[in-house]
Amino acid sequence: MGTYSIWVLEYGYTSEFPKAITVHGAFGESIRFSYAYVLIKGNGHVAMVDVGYDNTAYGKVLNDRFGIENWHSPRDVLSACDVAPEDVSHVFVTHAHFDHFGGSEHFPNAVFYLQERELSKWIWAMALDRKFRWLTAAIDANDIMRAVNLAREGRLVCVDGAREDVLPGIDLFPAHDTHTAGCQYVLVRNDGRPESSDGWILAGDLVYRFENLVGSDENDPSYLPIGLATGSQTNLLLATDEMLTRVGGDPRRIIPVHEARLKDAFPSRRTAAGLHIVEVTLGAGQTSLVA
Repeated sequence: MGTYSIWVLEYGYTSEFPKAITVHGAFGESIRFSYAYVLIKGNGHVAMVDVGYDNTAYGKVLNDRFGIENWHSPRDVLSACDVAPEDVSHVFVTHAHFDHFGGSEHFPNAVFYLQERELSKWIWAMALDRKFRWLTAAIDANDIMRAVNLAREGRLVCVDGAREDVLPGIDLFPAHDTHTAGCQYVLVRNDGRPESSDGWILAGDLVYRFENLVGSDENDPSYLPIGLATGSQTNLLLATDEMLTRVGGDPRRIIPVHEARLKDAFPSRRTAAGLHIVEVTLGAGQTSLVA
């Protein structure tokens, strides 16, 4: 068994979501779309990848715009894992869309890691003429101000490119100009080795569905980009290839947190709140949350 346990924690969902947003060109279909973040425990650390959002103020406006149902707060969701938000020491933010970064104030003891380009480019985009507002449709400007406040408190690390061993065996890699200007993904090398044979990638929104990694024809695999990118679809495909290379070409080791079918691909359980906990891998000496 590896060092870290990794769980994907659903905190809400959309019952009818346009598939074309998740797989480029898949028009006319609707799917269930999970909203989730990742809990990582091991080696004496409690970390998260992304933190969801608050269903208040402009967060609620966005919640209603995207039709999100059954939202629950981080405290409620983490309580099903015997974790409190105060226990979290590190948060790796894949990008600053509201559903990934808007819940930062729930984690008073955490240090947040965000690509510097992600922060600076959202400020640039918000300063453009109103005609460019599509670019910022999933951004809560208050979250950008929260990032500034985190910096004032000494709890924001602006990463410039790749950074290895942020925690032992956990690396950050940029995927710039893809889904957003400063996306990053998280690699957990669960055996601690530089060339890991037990690597897991938490992909943020670089991948929405399994099809993004393998295509729709199992006899002729291909990369299919997500349908929502403020950057380049070509860069998305190149990032997909890079991620697969880092996990030995095994698409099962790249985790798309919005994928509702994760619960069928890994051990999982449905909580009393009607949300799913997916156990990607269980670290040595740790207790399963789905058994």
